[in-house]
Amino acid sequence: MTRVESSPVAHVQICTIPLDTAKVRLQLQKRVPLGDSTAAPKYKGLLGTITTIAKEEGFFALWNGVVPGLQRQRLYGGLRVGLYQPVKAFISGTHPADVPLFFKILAALLTGAIAITVANPTDLVKVRLQAEGKLPVGVARRYSGALKAYYAIVKQEGVAALWTGLGPNIARNAIVNAAELAIYDQVKETILKIPGFTDNVLTHILAGLGAGFFAICIGSPIDVVKSRMMGDSVYKGTIDCFFKTLKTEGLFAFYKGFLPNFGRLGSWNVIMFLTLEQVKRLFFY
Repeated sequence: MTRVESSPVAHVQICTIPLDTAKVRLQLQKRVPLGDSTAAPKYKGLLGTITTIAKEEGFFALWNGVVPGLQRQRLYGGLRVGLYQPVKAFISGTHPADVPLFFKILAALLTGAIAITVANPTDLVKVRLQAEGKLPVGVARRYSGALKAYYAIVKQEGVAALWTGLGPNIARNAIVNAAELAIYDQVKETILKIPGFTDNVLTHILAGLGAGFFAICIGSPIDVVKSRMMGDSVYKGTIDCFFKTLKTEGLFAFYKGFLPNFGRLGSWNVIMFLTLEQVKRLFFY
């Protein structure tokens, strides 16, 4: 295994990819009219979705997209976290301890947008592989692996297709990055003002979970649009996808996959920030 793949963050990615696969399937699932009624959804809830996928496609189908998922974390995770502190210091021009919340959010928005612009092809391939299992029985699968998926997309749709869904992806990841990094900073500072709390593991866990929950609450609608644009070619653009989803399925469609998304992102945040805090102490204190 590579150094990245043996890291705690990579372990979390591997362990939580079934939650991500369930999230994507729920987000891609559309309300299907059946006469005067609506067909029953194939996927129902987190456990129901995981069970259905494992039963119909095999247990390891839950790990479809794990290779581009790891590639995404290398690019996106490394860039957004690595750039955050220097960008925050640059745009604020103040001491790290005195940076206002506005500059924290702005720095996180910028680094999130930059990072996902670079990593968008890996995100696209991850979603395409995770979406394969929802194809009807008898329909040939489009991709047999990550490398073949990259090749097939470029050959059939052009290089620019690797950046399909970039608009909502930038919006989603910039917002989520702002929530995760800026809100983590703010929540941590708030917790440390409470008597009895110190800068320790418990504080880092609470701040990480708080940042993850907030990120999902505000980022889920854009995440659904992003997943649908990447997994289905019927949409003309971000606005078209948004209004078609809203018109046919209602507002709550934008929160499909909320529970698996929080389970994945919450776990990811806790491990990421615990690791980041230890690295900061090792090299900067």
